[in-house]
Amino acid sequence: MTGFMTLEIRRALRDVRYLVLAVAMPIGLYLLFAGLFGSRGQTAQGLPQPTELMVAMVAYGAMWAVFSATGPRIAHERAIGWTRQLRVTPLSAPSALAGKLVTALAAALPAMALVALTAVISHHVQLSAAQWPAVLAAMWAGVLPLALLGLAIGYLAGDEVAFPLTMALYFALGALGGLWMPLSTMPHAMQDIAQFLPSNAVAELGWRITGGQAPVPRAVLVLAAWTLGSGLAALLAYRRRNTLAVR
Repeated sequence: MTGFMTLEIRRALRDVRYLVLAVAMPIGLYLLFAGLFGSRGQTAQGLPQPTELMVAMVAYGAMWAVFSATGPRIAHERAIGWTRQLRVTPLSAPSALAGKLVTALAAALPAMALVALTAVISHHVQLSAAQWPAVLAAMWAGVLPLALLGLAIGYLAGDEVAFPLTMALYFALGALGGLWMPLSTMPHAMQDIAQFLPSNAVAELGWRITGGQAPVPRAVLVLAAWTLGSGLAALLAYRRRNTLAVR
């Protein structure tokens, strides 16, 4: 199990799409938006603009990190027969599935940390010694339902569909979740939709903690509901795929 997870984490971190979409893109967007809007003072979240943007881009990078390690990768491994090879190894099916989930969560950490480091270096974002670990830990736990959703996509979608589907979901959750622009500037219908999206809930955790406030129950409940639904979908997709493989 340990060897399998080490291999998976190394593969995930070396993936060019991971480096571009989970690291380079959020950092680039942070530098762009902070450069354009960083002098506008407080935002709708009551935070300095560079801090608010940092939280949004930390969430954005973490999202693709967990997606890249699950959906497209698993679908491709199914297409080339790698998952069939794993079945003849001593690695059990539950361990393989758990390894994929742990790999996705592990891949999120470097992406999150590098965006935060960029904010500190480029715009001198400052948080207390207690806030930094609290923000990163809360947001890291918050991407769990997205990692589970990625597992479901990986075991349901074909190789040629998984990547564009995941990309579309990535951009949609980012845009509709208020990571690209403040929710207050969006139409009321989109604001209502955002309240139920995991992307917005993850960012909300970070915004509240950086603002010295407790996380809102809504964000916690939204993430709990998505975790339950995505976890069930991932489990059913995995069982269905294994059943078809046996036949």
